[in-house]
Amino acid sequence: MTALGFLYPGHSAEDDYPRIEQLLASDIRLDLVHTDIGEDAHRVDALRRMGAAERLAEGVEALRLTGAEAVVWACTSGSFVYGWEGAHEQVRSLARAAGMPASSTSFAFVHAARELGVRRVAVGATYPDDVAGLFAQFLTAGGVEVAAVRDSGIITAAEVGTWGEAEVFALAKEANTGDAEAVLLPDTALHTAAHIPALEAELGKPVLTANQVTVWEALRLADRRVNAPALGALFTREPIVQV
Repeated sequence: MTALGFLYPGHSAEDDYPRIEQLLASDIRLDLVHTDIGEDAHRVDALRRMGAAERLAEGVEALRLTGAEAVVWACTSGSFVYGWEGAHEQVRSLARAAGMPASSTSFAFVHAARELGVRRVAVGATYPDDVAGLFAQFLTAGGVEVAAVRDSGIITAAEVGTWGEAEVFALAKEANTGDAEAVLLPDTALHTAAHIPALEAELGKPVLTANQVTVWEALRLADRRVNAPALGALFTREPIVQV
């Protein structure tokens, strides 16, 4: 059994994780600990407070008790708002506090794009335009070219969590451009786990979503590969290890 730990801010789309665990169909357990979201606002100052080291450290002990082998801060905006270097320091601090390998959803997107050999992407963000722009800057710092950014201007994760299939598809299609090799949907408050193959079929290219890449990143840290086509092209890469 491989146990993977996730620090998830508040309550929005956390039910994606048991769904993903089921779709992995393997000896992998996904353990979620909720962190204090503080002020629910897609605003830079609020997001930086949400991702503060002391706030993340509060959830670490509970994850250690689960036997987790790796931990991922399951929040994109609460990591990329620190910038490329600041986000590195954030995960280094988390790794020290947890005593295990650590990462964040922002780095998961960069690593997943590299895994797929994707160099140019389109971003469909739920965030306001200034926050969405910071994600584009983060991707660029990681060597991923951003062809286009579609923002939605939503302030709270709570509102994002109410979006259903129609809104998710609309966002992805509006963000997509002909020259983008993949479409990225960066908010972990957005329910996407049930829709990835259909999104990829609709757009004709890989779709990377926040909770999907977060789990993939934890598997990467634990040196596990799982073939799970129901989770999209990212989960069909070689070498395949399936129990």
